[in-house]
Amino acid sequence: MPDQTNISYCPCGSQRNYADCCQRYHDGDIAPTPEALMRSRFTGFALKLEDYLRSSWHQSTRPTRLNLDDSPDWVSLRIMDSGKTGDTGHVHFQAIYRMGSGWGYLQENSVFVREDGRWYYLKGQPDEGILKPGRNEPCPCGSGRKFKVCCL
Repeated sequence: MPDQTNISYCPCGSQRNYADCCQRYHDGDIAPTPEALMRSRFTGFALKLEDYLRSSWHQSTRPTRLNLDDSPDWVSLRIMDSGKTGDTGHVHFQAIYRMGSGWGYLQENSVFVREDGRWYYLKGQPDEGILKPGRNEPCPCGSGRKFKVCCL
């Protein structure tokens, strides 16, 4: 696991410092929205925080163990849509990862529930694929630069 004290940016793509963004949820604060929880979970996967990921997973669908040793190199998160109605919420996202010399993605419409004031990830149907960015498109790594001058 990376040394979290040296992370200057948050992997969730918020453009904020990790300490001012997802770290507080990893340290026990309650995520106020399904999107905030999703961002903190993405960062949890990127930093391989198994305990946090399991604790933010609803008990009815929570795996007994996560093996993050073979987890991809998660590099960026794109939130396409999110919302909540009462104690249910949703987040449609695309998570980008490095795979060998290329890029892959996991896209999902996730369902969240709130119990006792805390949001939990309930379920989602993931769809994975290969990402083929064009030279003039934004780099998948999340740098904000064009692909041709960043990771090509």
